[in-house]
Amino acid sequence: MPLDTLAKTLILAALGLLLAGLALYAVARLGLPRLPGDFVLEGRNWKVYFPLATSILVSLLLTVLLNLFLRFFR
Repeated sequence: MPLDTLAKTLILAALGLLLAGLALYAVARLGLPRLPGDFVLEGRNWKVYFPLATSILVSLLLTVLLNLFLRFFR
């Protein structure tokens, strides 16, 4: 692999990690909203949270963004 291709790949990977880190930081600061499809099971000393609707929403959003990204760079 030529060095310029490797350099471009590393720069894109670093930008992707930066964007992912910023998104995680924003989610941690703001918190995820509880959607109607998210399930919470609680007991006396335990709590289990199943973010089903949030997972589906994030998956759809990432699918659309990835498709737009791939169409833009082809």
